[in-house]
Amino acid sequence: MKYCALLLSALLFISCKQHTQVTGGTTAPVTSAVHKAPLCCESNIPKRFASLTSSRTDVSVITSAKDHKGMVWIKAGSFMMGADNNQAYQDEYPKHKVGVHGFWMDATEVTNAEFAQFVKATGYVTTAERKPDWDEMKKQLPPGTDKPADSLLVAASLVFDPPKEAVNLNDYTQWWSWKKDADWRHPHGPGSSIKGKENYPVVHISWFDAVAYCKWAGKRLPTEAEWEWAARGGLQNKLYPWGDEPVDAGKVKANTWQGHFPDHNTLRDKFYGLAPVGSFAPNGYGLYDMAGNVWEWCEDYYNNSYYKSVANGAVDPKGPSKSYDPEEPYAKKRVIRGGSFLCNESYCTGYRVARRMKSTEDSGMEHLGFRCVQDK
Repeated sequence: MKYCALLLSALLFISCKQHTQVTGGTTAPVTSAVHKAPLCCESNIPKRFASLTSSRTDVSVITSAKDHKGMVWIKAGSFMMGADNNQAYQDEYPKHKVGVHGFWMDATEVTNAEFAQFVKATGYVTTAERKPDWDEMKKQLPPGTDKPADSLLVAASLVFDPPKEAVNLNDYTQWWSWKKDADWRHPHGPGSSIKGKENYPVVHISWFDAVAYCKWAGKRLPTEAEWEWAARGGLQNKLYPWGDEPVDAGKVKANTWQGHFPDHNTLRDKFYGLAPVGSFAPNGYGLYDMAGNVWEWCEDYYNNSYYKSVANGAVDPKGPSKSYDPEEPYAKKRVIRGGSFLCNESYCTGYRVARRMKSTEDSGMEHLGFRCVQDK
């Protein structure tokens, strides 16, 4: 794998070879039975390597009540976890049997209003609102990587900034922008706000932020196995939470990108970006937005070969003991699931229930949020 140092508006990111073909100025995905590496709206965007000290992440207010308000009971069961079709990637193989005990899961993604209650109660400051620490950042980069200018190491987050015309899909800088002062309260950067969007999913949330919220709420993040079991909604060996019908066929099923990514969205689903939670039909378990809207954090470390080590028939697997991504071997990553409003059939199939993605623990982006689970 070829790596090169790439500075994108404050971040040094290790890029990898893309599995696309560029012909006559247009880009088409390379199709094969098994994809060699991720090709997605999320697969090769920059990651935020900010520092988080324990004093900043402590949450002093912890709720222990278990009234399960806004949650759905997910019954125990077993299923075949992993690859379902020829769109699958290598890290989705081999398909294997997994069992899970019953648990409660938020019916929707955590909203701005809910996260605001947490911040008001605890005074918590999110990763995106903090200045990155180079001493921590460089631990996740190859030795000898040059430090970016201090003027670029500022509190910021990644915002979707669409081009006006078709672009080479190998170059994610064409639609991602590192914006100073972009955070959960200002999802598009300075001048934007969440006023009137209390029922939208909270975004620009790092894994650390999600864990802190869960601790305060007396909940936790789902394991990857729990997330996929819940997303399948009781269906067996189906591609999507609703079954096998393609995402753009029939009625609108989720908040995804319709049209040509990333320059033209037909708005068939009525939303250009995020949608209020619960805007589309739930799956068979009564869970909303298990496909599209925002990517969702899971508890597990990401390891590209983890499925090869899971015992067939394992019950409540907790994921690998450490993170490893050959694309960025120095970075510590966690699993994210479900796709986002930026995924579409021609470029990203993140809304497949078996689709695995990953990001560094301190990443925060305009299409990254979470939901919680709770034991009995």
